[in-house]
Amino acid sequence: MRGLRILILAPTVLPAVTGNAVTVERWRRFLVERGMSVQVLAVGRLGAADCLEVIDTFKPDVIHAHHVSRSGLFLLDQSITHRCAHVPLVVSPAGTDIFDHPRSSGGQRERVMEVFARASVIVTQGSWAADRVAEFLPDFRDRILHVPKAFCWFGNSIFDLREVSGWKAQDLVFFLPAGIRPVKGNLECLQAFETIHTLRPHVRVVFAGPPLDPRYAARFKKTIKGLGGFARWIAMIPPEAMHSAYRTSDVVLNTSFSEGLSNALIEAVAAGRPILASDIPGNRWPVLGEAADLPAGLLFDVFDRDDFTKKALKLIDEEGLRIRLGQEGLKRASSWPTPEEEAEGLIRAYEEAIRRHAGKQFSLTIEKVV
Repeated sequence: MRGLRILILAPTVLPAVTGNAVTVERWRRFLVERGMSVQVLAVGRLGAADCLEVIDTFKPDVIHAHHVSRSGLFLLDQSITHRCAHVPLVVSPAGTDIFDHPRSSGGQRERVMEVFARASVIVTQGSWAADRVAEFLPDFRDRILHVPKAFCWFGNSIFDLREVSGWKAQDLVFFLPAGIRPVKGNLECLQAFETIHTLRPHVRVVFAGPPLDPRYAARFKKTIKGLGGFARWIAMIPPEAMHSAYRTSDVVLNTSFSEGLSNALIEAVAAGRPILASDIPGNRWPVLGEAADLPAGLLFDVFDRDDFTKKALKLIDEEGLRIRLGQEGLKRASSWPTPEEEAEGLIRAYEEAIRRHAGKQFSLTIEKVV
């Protein structure tokens, strides 16, 4: 089944710089290396007619919807459902699809579950995600295929966070790479840093990511403008410069209320940066690792600002701790799956989806004959 045509739908794709865009670009590159024909589409700017035109022209063997509550729901349009009935569907859920916090499902749980029900294969990339999908969708356990997540650097361009922000070499820089939207907790993090900066005036914080929720982003922009010089918002860091951005920070943040398995945390660990992350299921593995691993960062209670402040101060005041956590992360990342191995896992998922879909269609044909 090599040489498949794969259509990947995602909330965003490059040149947008988001976690979803980075994920599908990594998949695209390494699937193409393995002989697949791959087209990626951003559903946010796509109408049903546009999608149908691509499907008719590209004639995909498999459609892969990444992020069910955004890309997957797009496929529930009746015209698309009818036209694509013969095409196997693979879905890969995001943290916001798995209903672990009220902010996650967006009141669309029933429709999200309908997408899961239509899928021949459900790809999960974190062990927690696999367990969570199995828990919420017990009837679909046999459709879950786990493909361990990889990371890659898209280039070696220089992007010095201190230099770009106009800060001094002795300033201690926290870095939160995430699109600006409520589930990421960007605004709550910014407000907490008002206190932290008062207590430790040499501390700085950089937020990097596009405004994905207009109202929330407007509040974030207004707040950061009133805080003086200790906080910066950079809407876009080129993907080829992300390694440099991580390396010129002192601590990488994740303040999300929900995550599947964050690219940013995996990249931070691989860059040897200590982490301060919200204590949610999707964040525990990149921070804590397996049972035999030493941690690569600290976790904080996402609903307790005092706990966030306490953990941040610990990292600020203990340089030795930051170094140990960063070194432990580098050690752990050296044994992670490669992007080539991740691509092979995806190909197995696509081949399995084709087999299952063919079996389903055959079963339906038999039923009609009978």
